[in-house]
Amino acid sequence: MNLAFYLFLDALTGMIISIMVVANTLLGQATTMGVSLLVNHVIGLSILTLVLLGGRKSEAIRGPGKQAPWYLYFNGLFGLAILNLNYYTVINTGASLAMASTVFGQSFSSLLFDLTGWMGMQKRTLNKKKVLSLIVSGIGIIIMATSGNNHFAVFFVLLGVLAGALTMTQMVLNSTFASYKGPIRASQQNFISGFCGGLLFYFLFQRQETLAGFSQLPSISPLLILSGGMLAVFVVVSTSYVIIKIPAIYSALLLSSAQILMSLVLDVLFFDSFSVALLIGAILMLLGMAGNLAADKKATP
Repeated sequence: MNLAFYLFLDALTGMIISIMVVANTLLGQATTMGVSLLVNHVIGLSILTLVLLGGRKSEAIRGPGKQAPWYLYFNGLFGLAILNLNYYTVINTGASLAMASTVFGQSFSSLLFDLTGWMGMQKRTLNKKKVLSLIVSGIGIIIMATSGNNHFAVFFVLLGVLAGALTMTQMVLNSTFASYKGPIRASQQNFISGFCGGLLFYFLFQRQETLAGFSQLPSISPLLILSGGMLAVFVVVSTSYVIIKIPAIYSALLLSSAQILMSLVLDVLFFDSFSVALLIGAILMLLGMAGNLAADKKATP
């Protein structure tokens, strides 16, 4: 597969992430965040298990089945923190500002991965053209992060930044795990660990609220109930394929721009609002990413 396909899949994943975050938040508001997480993980785990059963004779689906480091089996626990952080940022700052703060966290952590080679990523250096392009992208991120200053809540923006950093970390670990087990089986294991962690946490600390939330499910649209888990499967599997194929900073910028553009659409469709500043910020991020790609293409024969 060529670079253009991976870039397209990365951008599509960013758009799906925005839709998934809003769907998870709406389901959490209708029930509880615990119900949203557990329902999504059950749906995702069921889909992946059926795929593995149906394709057990296919090496592409079954995966190489190599022995992986023990800590990768618990990567799904990141999802417990990410879903809760996304929930609180969206309901307190709105979809666009929540995505902007998440974007900043993704971009900052991905830059660290590329510069340090942390978590097995290929170590890369910066030249003048890349620095200039990253500055342009940084300006876009700052514009997005400060565009909602009339309702600016520093605490919740910081939560969004943390969610973004954890998201990029989980994506890198997902991709590493997939190199041992294959994307489908690695994703299934992530859903298993996320479900077990969520079940333990919510029934230890929020048992009554969670049980009450489950009683609300019959009155909720089946589409809303199913959407979060189904979209999560796409996100986890696609990032397992993509993240190690392109530099993490490019992946973050593509994911970021796609998330912001989609969040603008979601705000218009569901919340009757539009932010020109966020649109400008997203465009600047795309320009910065294009500059990075051009610098790499010129430097690499």
